[in-house]
Amino acid sequence: QVQLVESGGGLVQPGGSLRVSCVASGRILSINGMGWYRQAPGKQRELVATITSSGSKNYADSVKGRFRISRDIGKNTVYLQMNSLKPEDTAVYYCNAAIRVDYYTESNYWGQGTQVTVSS
Repeated sequence: QVQLVESGGGLVQPGGSLRVSCVASGRILSINGMGWYRQAPGKQRELVATITSSGSKNYADSVKGRFRISRDIGKNTVYLQMNSLKPEDTAVYYCNAAIRVDYYTESNYWGQGTQVTVSS
């Protein structure tokens, strides 16, 4: 079994910073792309940022210049550093990873989500 567990969400004031983390555990041969998505109440889940196994990064236009994604391959962990947070960043943030469990099987996994609330 493979699990993704997020941590680090919480309440922060506008303009503040927060870092969320996601650790993958279980039967893992290798991890390809990892990323963060978010879903605000009443809205569809949207991409925030992704990072490939080679380190290439992609960001949603709404977070470019404010958020930074990184990963520690040895720890099967992906991070999202969020700076200059705005109320519209409020959402449940979900971790996603493309994980190979054996030489024949690669699947997409999701974490349970962590709430990020930006409010004064």
